[in-house]
Amino acid sequence: MTDNLLQRARSGDRDAFAALVEPYRGELQLHCYRMLGSLQDAEDTLQEVLLAAWMGLEGFEGRSSVRTWLHRIATNRCLNALRTTRRQVPAESAVPSVPRVPSGPSVPSAAARPEPSRLGEVLWLQPFPDLLLDGLPDQNPGPEARYESREAVSLAFVTAVQVLPPNQRAVLILRDVLGYRAAETAELLGLTESAVTSALKRARATMEAVRSDDRPDRPALAPGSPEEQELADRFVAAFTGDDVSALVALMTDDAWVRMPPLPFEYHGTEAIARFFSATEVHPACPVARMLPTRANGQPAWGLYVRDTATGVLHGAGVLVAAFSPEGVSALTHFETTVAPWFGLPRTAPELC
Repeated sequence: MTDNLLQRARSGDRDAFAALVEPYRGELQLHCYRMLGSLQDAEDTLQEVLLAAWMGLEGFEGRSSVRTWLHRIATNRCLNALRTTRRQVPAESAVPSVPRVPSGPSVPSAAARPEPSRLGEVLWLQPFPDLLLDGLPDQNPGPEARYESREAVSLAFVTAVQVLPPNQRAVLILRDVLGYRAAETAELLGLTESAVTSALKRARATMEAVRSDDRPDRPALAPGSPEEQELADRFVAAFTGDDVSALVALMTDDAWVRMPPLPFEYHGTEAIARFFSATEVHPACPVARMLPTRANGQPAWGLYVRDTATGVLHGAGVLVAAFSPEGVSALTHFETTVAPWFGLPRTAPELC
């Protein structure tokens, strides 16, 4: 079947080409997302990949599978994007004041804002809707993989990967996530096998250091489990009730709060409590609704705050949480621009 589609596609049949690449579109998009950390960049790069594949069909000799051929194109397109894009932490003076968590406040002024635990490096980070994960036909990694599919799409993993230099990032994802062998990875990247082995060793060491500094390894609660739902209910009650004490009590001692594209990051319950307490809280029904969704295999919500003039509830961003048996280990707030990817409406029916 594949050979027939390939022959027809080479003769200029666009429908045959679409049928040839469609089974791999979802995993290619996810691959680009892991490489780039941004869903928008991943989608743009995916379109470049498909165009390059269409234009390069004559050069595909069939020595590898169509999937491997497409991964080669996708990886190299991502590497080109990473090498030509300069991503830097903006100066604090350039950071805008926009609605933030909890309860839809604005970020405190420089005078009122508590000192952040650190400035983040991955300000371009965006969430990945679970709706797109559900469409993947097979998420089982290859035999060489070290990360399970669920872990390899988590925000913690994607964030850590962004710290790696481009070549190390590509090698780690191809080897430890997708499970390509060293020789296959070398051929995909146009490197020697020894160069791949060396890059992988350095990448693994960096990942271990970054992730151990970020938080100790702990299991996540099973998606859809009673334990996850119970913690979610308690979290939503504290968040919508604007109860900072109850919210902080649900968090682990080493929890993180992040707000890309703002560079401020807060670590530990003491710093998080100071940040939440310093925010400007609206007096009446600050977060009137939290519409549940999922991102990166994690619980997430669309946040809605009340317009005091009209009473209409407007979207105030997407909040993604990491749940562990010990409590909430991370909160990441994203801007309203990502809400359409989750099918979240701009406004929501009011509840209070």
